[in-house]
Amino acid sequence: MIKINNLSKTFYTSGEGKKALSKINLDVAEKECVVIAGENGSGKSVLLSIIAGLEDADKGSSIQVKEKAGLVFQEAETQILGETPREDIGFGPKNLGWKKDKVELAVENALKKTGLTEKKDYPARLLSGGEKRKLAVACLLAMDLPLIMLDEPFANLDYSGVKQVTSLIKELKKEGKTIIICTHEIEKCLALADRFVVLYKGEKVYDGLPSKALKTDLEKWNIRNPLTSYKEVKDLIWE
Repeated sequence: MIKINNLSKTFYTSGEGKKALSKINLDVAEKECVVIAGENGSGKSVLLSIIAGLEDADKGSSIQVKEKAGLVFQEAETQILGETPREDIGFGPKNLGWKKDKVELAVENALKKTGLTEKKDYPARLLSGGEKRKLAVACLLAMDLPLIMLDEPFANLDYSGVKQVTSLIKELKKEGKTIIICTHEIEKCLALADRFVVLYKGEKVYDGLPSKALKTDLEKWNIRNPLTSYKEVKDLIWE
């Protein structure tokens, strides 16, 4: 579904260049769930923006996406356009020129799949953080997008919100969607991944099975190994 060859991206400020991505090669198969991890500034969000068509790669790079991609931003609230979930979800299908009956059916199905049916007429801005991310995904489902990308989906969520998002990811996998999750909180979703990719300072440094990655020195890429155990209160501190 996705084939990226030698992708690079540099941002220029006051004439000086800062390389965000360097010679990235990445293939993502249909129905695959890929978790991309990396410290802040490693290039994760930039990569998603390029795949989604929101950013252009530098000259000499190439990217091929066989299907339309949907991106859920870290701040999902910025994607809310409608006053209610029902109105917000219907915005995309209406813009695609779908007939009224088709739009209504798509909205109802998306609400059901994301567990938002009971709040379809609730003020969208008053939803919880987890519900807002579910709403953003519902908007993509309504348009029947096969590729869904989530940028830091667990940011600023409490325990309940995290459970809502992981449950949604499970449902997306059952639906046969292709999923890319960019996060540094791998302990919350790595078990859902078919493949694990690590970016470090704009370069791809790991691409393989999650189980093998957990046996490597993730700390050298500023990623905490989630298999670290806690036995006493004194262990509950990151050092």
